[in-house]
Amino acid sequence: MIIAIDGPSASGKSTTAKGVSQRLGFTHLDTGAMYRAVTFGVNTSSISLNNKNRMNDFLNSIDIHFDKKNEIWLNGKNVSSAIRTVDISSKVSLISAKPEIRKKMVEIQRSIAGNHDCVLEGRDIGTVVFPNAKFKFYIVADIMVRAQRRLEQINRNEKKITLNEMIANIENRDKLDSSRAHSPLKRAEDALVIDTSHLTIDEQINKIVEIVNQ
Repeated sequence: MIIAIDGPSASGKSTTAKGVSQRLGFTHLDTGAMYRAVTFGVNTSSISLNNKNRMNDFLNSIDIHFDKKNEIWLNGKNVSSAIRTVDISSKVSLISAKPEIRKKMVEIQRSIAGNHDCVLEGRDIGTVVFPNAKFKFYIVADIMVRAQRRLEQINRNEKKITLNEMIANIENRDKLDSSRAHSPLKRAEDALVIDTSHLTIDEQINKIVEIVNQ
């Protein structure tokens, strides 16, 4: 069984998906972390988005996987903390919009989830990666709530960023994610919308688990 959870940045997808997978005993696949890991790899390797040869070499040799703690590894290095910075957040939409990157990530995602009961969250799970998923949810939240959530997630050692700056950052990412030509962020026609603005984590998880169990 595939449960697809899509939605914009900081809407609560990852936390909800993790909780749902634990409650149901399913595998949890954080596709957003995968795109962040690729962004981190491209960024640290100083690969130009216009250099197709270097990009293809990078993608052909890439090794992305999750360990037993569901922490993400890129080419033998645990990058779980490194991918959660403001710098990576500001670049992930632009880099992950590249068709060759999305094609490679979809290939890896389908390979990992194809043989398991799995909960996946992202921006195109129900529309592109698994359009025939048994259950599809689209998570939304108020922009102010999303910005506050993201501020709590970023590395405490980072340079301080204000709430208004975070709101602008998220709005810009929403625009990029929704307007890209390949696999844009959008709700699948048969996805159930859940607004998490005023829900606790447990309420979000319970809502989806109840629907699945029914």
